[in-house]
Amino acid sequence: MKYVIIIPDGCADEPLDSLGGKTPLQAARLPTMDAIAAAGCVGVTNNTPVDFPAGSEVANLCLLGYDPNEFFTGRAPIEAAATGIELGPYDCAVRCNLVTVDDQIMVDFTAGHISTEESGELLAELNQTLLSGEHPAVPAELAERLEFVRGVSYRNLLIYRGDADHPSPFTPTTRSTAPHDLTDLSIADDFPRGPGSDLLVALMSASAEILADHPVNRARAAAGKSTATNVWLWSSGGAPGLPTFDERFGLKGVMITAVDLLRGLAALAGWDRIEVEGATGYLDTNYAGKGQAAVDALEQYDIVCVHVEAPDEASHEGRADAKVEALEQIDRLIAGPLWTAVSAREDARILILPDHPTFCRTKKHAHGPVPLVMAGCGVEADSAKTYDEISAGASGLTYDPGWTMMAKFLA
Repeated sequence: MKYVIIIPDGCADEPLDSLGGKTPLQAARLPTMDAIAAAGCVGVTNNTPVDFPAGSEVANLCLLGYDPNEFFTGRAPIEAAATGIELGPYDCAVRCNLVTVDDQIMVDFTAGHISTEESGELLAELNQTLLSGEHPAVPAELAERLEFVRGVSYRNLLIYRGDADHPSPFTPTTRSTAPHDLTDLSIADDFPRGPGSDLLVALMSASAEILADHPVNRARAAAGKSTATNVWLWSSGGAPGLPTFDERFGLKGVMITAVDLLRGLAALAGWDRIEVEGATGYLDTNYAGKGQAAVDALEQYDIVCVHVEAPDEASHEGRADAKVEALEQIDRLIAGPLWTAVSAREDARILILPDHPTFCRTKKHAHGPVPLVMAGCGVEADSAKTYDEISAGASGLTYDPGWTMMAKFLA
């Protein structure tokens, strides 16, 4: 069997006045996804357990069939795996956003979608200055164990290297808030709390002084772009221990994504990764390149998974029109060629679903069910003719908890 999975991140939404009372999935022209619905079945799955944040880290873990109660240790350790960083038993990874804060308001959790190159320059300055061992905000004995590590664009990491005598100061009870949940809101009450939080807050505060007059920020300000005012540290954790898909299902998989979180999950699941030129993790990503890479990978792999961040980014910006456009691009340039490839085979299935809802109205992730559609070999068709939240919710097919869905899809 060949299995295709398409993840339009955060595409589930609510009816919007700007779309005539329709959700983005309903408003978008999705001939391929609707054809898949007509040929197969729709339903809902809940990838956001109420005891966990409604973040992509938990939701995608669930989507891929892993129980977060057993395997989730934080977002940052997953992203560390994407870059080949191995965490020892006393080490810890912390997610590090470059953000724009103005008068205690989270203006932009992406610092204007700052480039990877610019991020690298800013983090290098923080490593040299803030973690020199001489900066008053960070004791020398801690500074030598810390390192800012560049990721992609605004998504970066802080790594702590510990040992038996100096374990990580951050524990599972260290609380933090995702910056994308603070858009346009005050950050005053959302700084880290709990074990190690004093260090995290000190790093965040000191970074503002160091980055304020950095050449990268001066150049961005001169160009009318958002500046990276400081780092925002969140979602710390130690190394997770996931069984691979080969160990669980005897299947070889590959991930196509531009986001380190999904790269990291792929690495932990034992999947290969395909990097597509022009894939950005934003609205301007190379949809066609991802679709073609996925079709080409079908012969080599049992599971081909394509993740597209664009719908989620549009939601975080509150742009329903951009979300509709992203969905239409996914339908035409990714789902279209893959559905053609699946339809031409007698041993293939396709599954499309987001990880979690992201509402344009609130610009935030949300708990709750998301719609799925699957078709192909062995999938019995139901009466649905469209793929959207309403038709999926009315189908009666429900996977809750969501981590039970993947085993059923692969059965």
